[in-house]
Order: sequence, then structure tokens, then C-alpha cells
Amino acid sequence: MSFTFEVVATDPATGARAGVFHTRHGPLPTPVFAPVGTGATVKAVSPRDLVELGATLVLANAYHLHLRPGDGLIRDLGGLHRFMAWNGPLLTDSGGFQVFSLGKTREVDADGVTFRDHIDGSEHRFTPERAIAIQENLGADIIMCFDECPEPHDYAYNVEALARTHAWAERCKAAQTRSDQALFGIVQGGVFGDLREQSARFLAGLNFPGYAIGGLSVGENKAETHAALEVVTPLLPEDKPRYLMGVGVPEDLVNGVIRGVDMFDCVLPTRLGRNSAALVRSGRINLRNAKFAADPAPILEDCACYACRHFSRAYLRHLTRSNEILGHQLLSLHNIRFLVSLAHRMREAILAGTFAAFAAEYLDRSLS
Repeated sequence: MSFTFEVVATDPATGARAGVFHTRHGPLPTPVFAPVGTGATVKAVSPRDLVELGATLVLANAYHLHLRPGDGLIRDLGGLHRFMAWNGPLLTDSGGFQVFSLGKTREVDADGVTFRDHIDGSEHRFTPERAIAIQENLGADIIMCFDECPEPHDYAYNVEALARTHAWAERCKAAQTRSDQALFGIVQGGVFGDLREQSARFLAGLNFPGYAIGGLSVGENKAETHAALEVVTPLLPEDKPRYLMGVGVPEDLVNGVIRGVDMFDCVLPTRLGRNSAALVRSGRINLRNAKFAADPAPILEDCACYACRHFSRAYLRHLTRSNEILGHQLLSLHNIRFLVSLAHRMREAILAGTFAAFAAEYLDRSLS
């Protein structure tokens, strides 16, 4: 199938884009935030809840699903959409980040990576061809090239890793056999502008249906992140979506859209939910704080999530202090809704021609 991305509006002051990426499981309006369902589930949140929250894209993890329960089993049971009962667009990463961040005693060579499972120590090997085969078994709408995600500040190692990432991108493209999955290349290069430029130009030349920007939000500061985006996004094709991997702090989404990013994902909303924290416009609040003990207000007065429609901060504090599972669930629902809604509001502002003012006000408020 042909994957098309339409830019329907561009903010003249910033270059922020509102678009639509067409997938096998329906159109994907952008900007978009994707909740992370690492093991074929968004933690504590059902697919029915995700639909109610307005989520349109979910990310699952090829590394974890290959190890448990096995990508072959998921294929035999009808693919990942059926396995996790999600009928909208799905994205799987290649496992590259997890191999390098979780895999123990890994050995990297030009062909791939040998590593040990972070849970039971069993040995595995990922190559570009294997990463594509796993993702084809899973059957997501958007899949990722196998790449190397190095420490962002080591120039010499980033040069070596970038050569592997580029060679592996060519091999991933050659290995792909399914025409109904959009394969994205992943731009790397750490915090180094010359390497980021080299990577963006090389991958743009391979004509992928979309492009991810990897290796950010892994230890660099905000200024370094912004500088990398300002190098990369102008060099990527305008008619292809741009996906900033692993970013979910609200102001980071706004800063990404300002710099031409269309797609985001992060574990942040559910991780915060499991740790008693709720996203609000000024940042986040900890519901274990004693000041909420008798607070009758919802987390946010104008939030449409189930938690805010029905429950007070006092009740949520009670749940979190009692370690009740419902507390984790309700806070996760709210946090996902907050980020999904933020992406939606940015899209509306771009379409209305008011995004620059929206972004300035949002960022001023988050810093105050």
C-alpha cells in the first residue's frame, strides 16, 4: 500500500505542521502523542479507555514482545492488533534502544548485536534482518529500522555507531517484505550537529515513508535537544512525518512541534501515574502531598478524563497512600488524556493560525 502524509496547515511563525498520515488502520492526524504499550498493553489502561481518552496511536516494543510471549506466537494468533484488541494505528520500535539500554554483556559488530536477556540472562542476537522479521510478525502499521543508540556526548563512538546505523538502515529496507507497514529510518548522531546533518541527509536519500529522530532525551540537556532538532528537521522531506522518539514532557512536545516534529511517544504518563503524580499546566503535582488530604477539586477543572469527571484530589490521595491499584489507573488515565489533548490542541491552533501565541503562552506558564 502507499503511505501518504498530507501537510494540511503550517504555522508561518514557527513552521509547526498539522498533517494526516494514512495507515492501514486509518488516518493519523498530527501532531500526535502515542501512549506506550511496551508489552502489548498500556499499563493499567484498557484499549477501551484509550479510545475514550482520544488516543489514536499506540506504541509497542519489539524487543520485549520477541522475548515474551514471542513474535511468532503473536503472528499465529492473528497479529498484534488482534492480540491486544487495538483497532487503531500501531507502531513498534525495532528493539534497538532496548538492546543497548537493557541488554547485558552486549557485543556489537558490523552485522548486529549479541546480548543477554535483562531478565533471565538467555543469549539473543538482533540483526537488521531479524528486527524487520520480528516486526513483520507483529504486524504494526509503522515499524522502525534497527539502529544503534549510543551515549550522546562521545563523538568518536557516535561516528562509529552512525556508520552502523546507516548500513543497517539500508539492510532493513532491503529485508522488508510486507508492503502494508511503513518503515521509518532513524536519525542518530548524538548532540553533534555535523553528525546529525550527515544522518538526516543520508536517510532522506533512502526515501523512507517517515523519519524518526532517535538518541535524544537520553541524558543531553534541553538546549542540546533543541539544537539537534533545528539541524535535523529542515533536512527531512516535507512530505514525510517526523517522529521524535521517547519524549513526553509537555513543554518538550510544544518545543518539538515548534521545530517541525509531528509524532511523539513516551512512558511518562503511566510511569507518573504509578508514582502518584498528575500532569497539570504548571508541571506536575504529587497526590501524596498532605495539602490534598481534604481537597474536593478534581486534578483539573476542565479536564474531560474519567478521573477528573468523577473523583476529587482527596480521594486520589487516599488511593495513592493506600497503594490501591485504582489510584494508579486513574492517574494514568488523566496523564494520558493530558498529553493526547495537548497534541490535539496544538493541531487545532496550527489549523486556526494561532499556534505561535498558543506555544508562547504554554511555555511561559510551564516556566512560571
